[in-house]
Amino acid sequence: MNFSEQVYVLVERIPHGRVATYGQIAALLHTPRAARMVGVALRSLPDGTVVPWHRVINSRGEISIENMEHPAEEQANRLMAEGIRVGTSNGVYLIDLDMYLWMPNTELTNGGESRTV
Repeated sequence: MNFSEQVYVLVERIPHGRVATYGQIAALLHTPRAARMVGVALRSLPDGTVVPWHRVINSRGEISIENMEHPAEEQANRLMAEGIRVGTSNGVYLIDLDMYLWMPNTELTNGGESRTV
């Protein structure tokens, strides 16, 4: 499975009403310096995907998407539809990570062996 496919599998595990950060996804994939590559992978998703890309935000709790096909407003609306409170400050959408950050107990399987993260 390539890096993008691993990102998609992990992002599909983020529960409804929760968010994860680009860096968190990268760290869970044992590539902690690849947060930007997580963003690249999510931008490469085909139209009509079921991968909940909108649940991934930056480490400051901001929607930092720069995609004309799926603007920040669309991401904010999708998160609000899941019950996540989205604020704004200086035109930036903000999510309270203390309240909504996904904190998985056991994630990813490596060679059939579960790891606690």
